[in-house]
Amino acid sequence: MSVRHALLALLSEGPKFGLRLRQEFEARTGEVWPLNVGQVYTTLQRLERDGLVESDDAEGEGLQKVFKITQSGGDELEEWLKTPPDSVPPPRDELVIKILVAVTLPGVDVRDILQVHRRHLIEVMQRYTHLKAEAAEHDVGLALVVDAELFRLEGVIRWLDAADARLAQTPWTADPAATMTEIGPQRRAAEART
Repeated sequence: MSVRHALLALLSEGPKFGLRLRQEFEARTGEVWPLNVGQVYTTLQRLERDGLVESDDAEGEGLQKVFKITQSGGDELEEWLKTPPDSVPPPRDELVIKILVAVTLPGVDVRDILQVHRRHLIEVMQRYTHLKAEAAEHDVGLALVVDAELFRLEGVIRWLDAADARLAQTPWTADPAATMTEIGPQRRAAEART
């Protein structure tokens, strides 16, 4: 999440104090990501240093300063909004790493581990669904955040299902680590063909 760019977006609506930026950030993101006011002012100082915002240079520091976006800040914001997030290589995902490690450990029932995580994610999805149902109808920010998280969780559950199916079909050797070692050359060969 880019706090830097979110603050630029809020400032594109007009000049604001840091405390107001914090409040608006939390309100617009469904209050899912609390933001420390110190982080707001540190980010604003960096934005000012980089020429993306400017302050009114009021006598008071910190809470008394009003910040506004510069032309360079507006250009930066526009570029950020139109640039898809970098998703290559895949981010390190603790669950994926956990499953990859578990596959190589003798005596570990990986399919049981998959089931434990699947149950947990379904419970989390139920909590988000309940939160969405209880949210105010006009709270679009919260609804969008909850929808994004529900879709993300659904994707993880689908991956767990696919992993379970793949593991059910995989012919395991007596040494699971040997099976995983064989996957490396197969993957490199497949990458070379594409």
